Amino acid sequence: MQATGDFDVTVTPQAATAGLESAALGRMTLAKQFHGDLEASSLGEMLTAAGAVQGSAGYVAMERVSGALHGRAGGFVLQHSGTMNRGAPQLSVTVVPDSGTGELAGLTGSMTIRNDGGRHSYVFDYALAAPA
Repeated sequence: MQATGDFDVTVTPQAATAGLESAALGRMTLAKQFHGDLEASSLGEMLTAAGAVQGSAGYVAMERVSGALHGRAGGFVLQHSGTMNRGAPQLSVTVVPDSGTGELAGLTGSMTIRNDGGRHSYVFDYALAAPA
């Protein structure tokens, strides 16, 4: 199955971990509001690292999503892993296995995220299996 829509995101920088202030590492909180086939909100945390070359960086994040997917109520966790290699992006966003709750128990899938000039959208390819 596939879900599509837009989302709004607020990224809030957090204080650097003691001793890592000069290591080109960052930490942020995420708050999102999804619209469309996924009507949900999420909270998450992100870690970033800047490369020595302009346009090179990486990030990882964990995000707890709560709401309704095609009318099914529940929640799940998304795991992000992204890199930017001299401006060329690569991103993987997948559902953490067995993180689905409520009517979303047994959820698997991956999400593609687009940022078109500050307008964020998603395509979520997913499946719902009977929970184990």
